[in-house]
Amino acid sequence: MIPKDIMISVIDGQGGGIGKSIIGKLRKFINKDMGITICALGTNSTATNNMIKAGADMGATGENAIVHSVNNSNIILGPIAIIAANSMLGELTPAMAAAVSSCSAQKILIPLNRCNIAIALELGNTTDTYIDNGIKMVMDYLNKEVK
Repeated sequence: MIPKDIMISVIDGQGGGIGKSIIGKLRKFINKDMGITICALGTNSTATNNMIKAGADMGATGENAIVHSVNNSNIILGPIAIIAANSMLGELTPAMAAAVSSCSAQKILIPLNRCNIAIALELGNTTDTYIDNGIKMVMDYLNKEVK
């Protein structure tokens, strides 16, 4: 059984496409009545709105919202750029990157080649495949919390 009172924050910027996909896939496993809150945190209002449309329970936009909310999160998902200052064409501020990387939440990052960070793994898969892997990691983490 998955624990209740968990907050999963999904962070994205620009158009929010990756965050929208993450939340849409999470909703296949996490129903609104499970006691788990999915929070959309966007670097801009377009990203936040698109993630809310995908099924987030709540959303907030901007630097202060992200810096504040990550401290209340149990799990954070997003592209690897959320830990890189000035990524996403400058939308991800140094304060946001520091808050995400230093908070105690479990971080599950989706690898992308767009922020000049290379990961020593085979990057031949699609972004969708990496998102699926991230969703599996969330469910494994939630199931582990019960034991």
